[in-house]
Amino acid sequence: MAAAAENWLVRAPGAVDRIEARFSGAAYAPHRHDTYAIGVTLGGVQSFDYRGETRHSLPGQLVVLHPDELHDGRAGDGAAFRYRTAYIRPADLQQVLGGRTLPFIDGGLSSDPRLADAVDALLADYDRPLTGLEYQDALVGIAAALEAASGGVAVIRRANREAAQAARDYIDACLDETFSLAELEEATGHDRWQLSRDFRAMFGASPYRYLILRRLEKARGLLLDGRSGADVAAACGFADQSHFGRQFRKTWGLTPNAWLKAMKPAHDHSSRA
Repeated sequence: MAAAAENWLVRAPGAVDRIEARFSGAAYAPHRHDTYAIGVTLGGVQSFDYRGETRHSLPGQLVVLHPDELHDGRAGDGAAFRYRTAYIRPADLQQVLGGRTLPFIDGGLSSDPRLADAVDALLADYDRPLTGLEYQDALVGIAAALEAASGGVAVIRRANREAAQAARDYIDACLDETFSLAELEEATGHDRWQLSRDFRAMFGASPYRYLILRRLEKARGLLLDGRSGADVAAACGFADQSHFGRQFRKTWGLTPNAWLKAMKPAHDHSSRA
């Protein structure tokens, strides 16, 4: 991450994971996460490598990154860039999609006005938490806009959807445990290989990646509470601090220490600047 003093990252209040950030130079190393990253460029040129090509997002343009797709982030010219992004779990969208496979926006960029309106509902009022109903309403709009902008998606069989949901519930309940696909097969009554494919189609990542991401979510909270890297690694099921650091950077594009240094209280920067 660029070390310039003007680089910062602010998380919006509330349970929905929303950030506003400003970076110059190279911001994020190549990484991937199991959420959609859906946001808008507010200033400068937001450049990133995605699916084998370099993309450039200008002010007002939307960036829509599909779960588990490798990408990085950097300034596209000599100036800093600023953006807002919401990280949306596929599981949340599945409340609306009802088992349909996840929509994909080719190229990671969009100027679709329907999607812009839906994203605005999430990001425009940044300084307060979203209510539950407000978030659910935004999800309906985003799911519909994503499907429309992507040209529609196929429907998977209901039995597979239920098995994938059962597997997700099992993983959520066993974050501190070690288990295999065979155990997921036994817990769900569904063939382990088909289960893995259905899980990825519904939730955007393999069962293992989903497990790692939930552990990393827990780890970020502990880091913000002041716990040491070694303590966090042990508390979240990683082999050691080095393993934790590699997984964190692979997922968020920053080391744990760099992420902590970039995090700023909301009052430190004007989100309307």
